[in-house]
Amino acid sequence: MTQSATRHCPAWLVSAPASGQGKTSVTAALARWHTRQGRRVRVFKTGPDFLDPMVLERAAGTPAYQLDLWMCGEADVRSRLFAAAGAADLILVEGVMGLFDGSPSSADLAQQLGLPVMAVIDGSAMAQTFGALACGLAAYREGLPMHGVAANRIGSAYHAQLLQESLPASLPWLGALPRAEALALPERHLGLTAAAEVDDIDARLDALADAWAQHATAALPPAVTFQAPVNTPVPALLRGQRIAVARDDAFCFLYPANLELLREAGAELCFFSPLAGDALPACDAVWLPGGYPELHLDALSQQKMLHDALRAHRDAGKPMLAECGGLLCLLDSLADRAGREAPMAGLLPGRAALQSRLTALGLQSVALPEGTLRGHTFHYARAWIDAPALAHASNPNNGPSAEAVYRDRRLTASFVHFYFPSHPRAALRLFLP
Repeated sequence: MTQSATRHCPAWLVSAPASGQGKTSVTAALARWHTRQGRRVRVFKTGPDFLDPMVLERAAGTPAYQLDLWMCGEADVRSRLFAAAGAADLILVEGVMGLFDGSPSSADLAQQLGLPVMAVIDGSAMAQTFGALACGLAAYREGLPMHGVAANRIGSAYHAQLLQESLPASLPWLGALPRAEALALPERHLGLTAAAEVDDIDARLDALADAWAQHATAALPPAVTFQAPVNTPVPALLRGQRIAVARDDAFCFLYPANLELLREAGAELCFFSPLAGDALPACDAVWLPGGYPELHLDALSQQKMLHDALRAHRDAGKPMLAECGGLLCLLDSLADRAGREAPMAGLLPGRAALQSRLTALGLQSVALPEGTLRGHTFHYARAWIDAPALAHASNPNNGPSAEAVYRDRRLTASFVHFYFPSHPRAALRLFLP
């Protein structure tokens, strides 16, 4: 292989023993700290999550892409890392759940791609046991490239010293963050609050970087060799097509890779805000992505002109894709968690209500007439839809979540968030008459 077919860049996969240990905080602290030192940082998130990448993108000042060996596919994952290696001094990949949780897991990604692992452990209620837990993570699977350990929620410099001294020489101490309210990232029912909605997000990220600097090692992780992928050109199926994309606090779940694919296929993307009262732009197709419509019932219910425009668009046989929150907005009504109900656009017969507990979670694969697309589902809403399903998704891990997909002329609606590069041609055909 020629030299041009490989690239080398320091990289960390930031993982933990479980969710809630502080992976996002540490990854964001690293991204902002290294960026402030003049390094070019590229950030990624393992798995299908939307919210953590918003924080990482803000911390690094560069788009945060998803990496999932099943949803995205290994070729897509390798292609994005190779591209990042050509433009970065440091690559940071935040893991998902615990290091070995799920299939594929963060450990699978680290091992398959050769990414050095930084284990983040919440040390708030332990001392020497910190080292035992770190050793267990490092030894659990043979061949895992464990590089070192960081602590979260330390109580003092002395506490950090105890944690550091508990580690064997084979597991370097990589840094720590203190337990402090000013460093906390706000949360709500789907996870972290969207970064754009946190007024002081940059102050929090700077505070995280400042705190990280107190205990961090200055050394970069080992350089990883990334191989050049064999890329298949995106067909220009959407050349000359104008796609109206809803984007605001109610419609904020947009994979950067999906937007890029539509543009590469020749589409012109026109963003509009239903919350701001924007009219539906002149367009050939519409995309209503997921987000938080349940938090904006009054504003969305009042957009009668937009509802009429969407109905006319559907009735004219023009393409429309509604995902999760987009689906909820097309029903007759939507109720929030307090039971307060408001009318929606009424393009699909049915209603939905937010529940107090999660109602669906898992990776999804859906065989559509356009082709099989992969994605995921994650929501608290329960919907009662009086329409036949075009198809039902399957879960690769045999989980209970298997979402229905509804079709009315060229309207496609589902709780599934699709990852377009999983089958580019199928995704692009959703936007064709």
